[in-house]
Amino acid sequence: MIQKSPHSELAIPEVTMTELLFERAQRFPEKTALIDGPTGRSYTYGQWVALVRRAAAGLARRGFGKGDVLAIYSPNLPEYAIAFHAVALCGGINTTISPLYTAEELTYQLKDARARFLLTVPPFLDKALVAAHEAGIEEVFVFGEAQGATPFAALLAAEGPVPTPTIDPRQDLVALPYSSGTTGLPKGVMLTHFNLVANLLQTAAALPEVGEDDRLIAVLPFFHIYGLIVVLNLGLYHGTTIVTLPRFELETFLGTLASYGITFASLVPPIVLALAKHPSVEQHDLSKLRMVFSGAAPLGAEIAEACSRRIGCLVFQGYGLTETSPVTHMNPSDPAKAKPGSVGVPLPNTECRIVDLESGAELGTGESGEICIRGPQNMAGYLNRPDATAAMIDADGWLHTGDVGYVDADNHLFIVDRVKELIKYKGLQVPPAELEAILLTHEAVADAAVIPSPDEEAGEVPKAFVVLRGEATAEAILDYVAARVAPYKRIRKLEFIDQIPKSASGKILRRVLVERERAGKG
Repeated sequence: MIQKSPHSELAIPEVTMTELLFERAQRFPEKTALIDGPTGRSYTYGQWVALVRRAAAGLARRGFGKGDVLAIYSPNLPEYAIAFHAVALCGGINTTISPLYTAEELTYQLKDARARFLLTVPPFLDKALVAAHEAGIEEVFVFGEAQGATPFAALLAAEGPVPTPTIDPRQDLVALPYSSGTTGLPKGVMLTHFNLVANLLQTAAALPEVGEDDRLIAVLPFFHIYGLIVVLNLGLYHGTTIVTLPRFELETFLGTLASYGITFASLVPPIVLALAKHPSVEQHDLSKLRMVFSGAAPLGAEIAEACSRRIGCLVFQGYGLTETSPVTHMNPSDPAKAKPGSVGVPLPNTECRIVDLESGAELGTGESGEICIRGPQNMAGYLNRPDATAAMIDADGWLHTGDVGYVDADNHLFIVDRVKELIKYKGLQVPPAELEAILLTHEAVADAAVIPSPDEEAGEVPKAFVVLRGEATAEAILDYVAARVAPYKRIRKLEFIDQIPKSASGKILRRVLVERERAGKG
């Protein structure tokens, strides 16, 4: 059964992403668009447009043009939005890179993406220069100033015509983020202007309550598709004021929410969990915050409701992938229509279906299987990996997400887990995310992750890694979970740990814990 969107169909214009946002920016040139949270440095919408044009002219003078790749290796800064759209205006491609990458990881992505230029910040310059040399980068730019790199300001000072390349929005790429690499080497995800324009319009249509009067917190990293599109570019589309933070530190984050009067926050489950449970929350005035949107990983209904009660605002979630630009589903922002625990309904112009994990047969209401998506936000493919692209997107245009879920009678999608992360206990499937959600409802549990642990009799048994915030024994926690699940889903092993390893987007890095277990360190 194919699930259709309850939203009205949208006409997606054949324009570039930057054209779309520049047209929107003309409505409020004097309004503050971007603020650097720690320093207060800011740009109006008018200044942002002018600086994008100047930076594009500066890049063009260096021979940077259509199809060329510039890598951005930087934490969140207001200038990120200038650089990204300057590249786009040239007809170029942005490959965005995690600030946490080592020189070796950085080198791999620069080579794989065939980047010509690299843009970074002074603290990252040592690694950036090593990688740039290894990858044959032509010029390294830096926000601010540092020896060995060209100041980004030099691009803004350049005089010359603003480039006007002929861009086909459906064919030409604008972004090349890399998939998380939790399985195998990271792959370049080819996203066109049409992909991103479509997703901005789809997401905006599903979120009409956000507008020019809102202030957004940009703590999710811009290198990740969630921060890049749902926070930065959707914020610019809506005409909001975006307050950037270079990294997540709880006290700084809470202080920024309070001091800037943030009204809307796009977050990931670990941050929502902190808002629900951390004692520091009580020390900050979050009364202006009216909506919290969670994505990138499943958020348990209990944690969402606990966060909502504590800070007095709506907490709802959505779903998507880097390969879908990223959003495919979103809960209604009307509390009466939202469903805690669900990731919502398909966005406009988006179809969803659930297929059997073994046979690929289409499943019905309430039946769990692999989630497949079809819509204008689906990527063009993986860079230089036709086999991986064919494995991801079938001949009928369905993108196979690798996530397991089901759809209820109201068309709401519920995520169960990842196909490759399901635990097989005596042949029965046990979703780690379900057990993690239950663990997090225990008052003494601050964080948790569940992995498969080899077992001679059962094949695999669930093992939990738990971070405590209070007093509790392993036996008490195991009994707590056992009382809430079917016998075959019970956690059979538990280990206390100081911190759960997670990606920058908030996903639990279960492979790290699995490797720890296999090495006999657990």
